[in-house]
Amino acid sequence: MIYSKQRELILKTVLNNRIHPTADTVFSLLKPDHPELSLATVYRNLNQLAKQGLLLKIPVPNGADHFDGTLEAHYHMICEQCSQMVDVPKEYVPEFDSQIAEKTGCAIHSHTIVFYGLCESCNRTPHASC
Repeated sequence: MIYSKQRELILKTVLNNRIHPTADTVFSLLKPDHPELSLATVYRNLNQLAKQGLLLKIPVPNGADHFDGTLEAHYHMICEQCSQMVDVPKEYVPEFDSQIAEKTGCAIHSHTIVFYGLCESCNRTPHASC
């Protein structure tokens, strides 16, 4: 890995903010203390860190990618109200890969499951539409 002060700063920001931040969030967290930092630099470095296996990149269909410092395989839930992403306390099931491969004839290398619903905080808050 090529050392970069900005890359180290971006990595530390994700590791210290267990909120599964997007590139925009990382940029917002860093910009006040690092006005020279650009959003493009944040995107580029987050993707590089994910390629190097130092962060987990979580693609979200029709949304921004999130980044996670927890590298062990696990599942996530996205709140449909506040967009927060949280870890799901459910054991990762690697057998899904072989089961799907067997049923479809496809070569499955891995899987990502993202659940959608309301986070604990939003689920407790009464809503006018309920």
